[in-house]
Amino acid sequence: MKTLTRYLAVEVIKGSLLATGVLLMLVNFFTFADELGDLGKGDYGIRQILTVLLLTSPRDFYELLPSGTLIGSLVVLGLLASGRELMAMQSAGISRAKLMGAVLLAGVPLSLVSVGTGEYLAPMAERSAHTLKATALKKQVAARTRYGFWVRDGRVFINIRQIQYLDTLADITIYEAGESSDLRVASHAGQAMYDEGQWHLKKIRETRFAGEQAVAVKKETSDWSSVLAPDLLNAFVLQPENLPAQELARYITYLKDNGQQSPIVELAFWGRLAHPLLTLIMLMVAIPFVLGNAVRGGMGTGQRIVVGVVIGLGFYLFDKMFGHIGLIYEISPVVAAFGPTTLALLGAAAGLLKVE
Repeated sequence: MKTLTRYLAVEVIKGSLLATGVLLMLVNFFTFADELGDLGKGDYGIRQILTVLLLTSPRDFYELLPSGTLIGSLVVLGLLASGRELMAMQSAGISRAKLMGAVLLAGVPLSLVSVGTGEYLAPMAERSAHTLKATALKKQVAARTRYGFWVRDGRVFINIRQIQYLDTLADITIYEAGESSDLRVASHAGQAMYDEGQWHLKKIRETRFAGEQAVAVKKETSDWSSVLAPDLLNAFVLQPENLPAQELARYITYLKDNGQQSPIVELAFWGRLAHPLLTLIMLMVAIPFVLGNAVRGGMGTGQRIVVGVVIGLGFYLFDKMFGHIGLIYEISPVVAAFGPTTLALLGAAAGLLKVE
């Protein structure tokens, strides 16, 4: 019994990963064609494009895994049903409930893969891809570390600890070096706001170095012109949906502590929590399509693939659309994130009960 359960779960896992890999190749093909539009801009060449595709693949894999799981499980279970293997298992004493349990068991490692990819691998790789492309296109040296966001403009080095909005920064330090790479000026501003082509700094502490002397000056406000503009920040900064849940949670806490709200960040956070459940739900959706038709032969493999693609991509689009509707009509981020998932769960549960 355990052997059959393990066999069924392993086959579903292999089919799900294979289907996700095929979807990933298709997405990368279209992404490559789209990236060719930026070919030749700045230092952005074929090598950079291929590197960006490699680095963005974990994010695409994470997003495609639920759809790949649905398609792969439909094909694998359908082949087992067409070959009368599922019927043989039931004849050997395995109930349909146990068959369902074996299929859902495959969702556990797939969900763990989803969490690991979405929380650790994808954000790190996406950040590297974002920085690589923006640096090549803008010809600006930039990096994001645990000590904040760094930008280099000639002999000026800028460190930004907090990016509240693209036109509002906080905790900024500016280092200006001389021709011999010695530090000439070090300035710190509590806040910077972009307006009419320049930054307006507030609460400034400036230290000027001349030989062995250092002169400190405090200013309430000052204007600052720099290549660091909102469009440059937008090229380097990741969108909330590409950040891990831990960073999103810290950002939400920071906003609340400062009396601010960001529905986009909250929606991205709750969406992160809902996403791993989609893998299990897609398996629950696949089971009724196969077991419900196992006795009378069921659909062909091609039909199952079409059904899987339609349902998987249809749900993906509906989930994204529902999230945007939630932002427009100010629906609770929890409802906007878990609403489509809950509807899919109820539909899958109804289908399972009907099969049983």
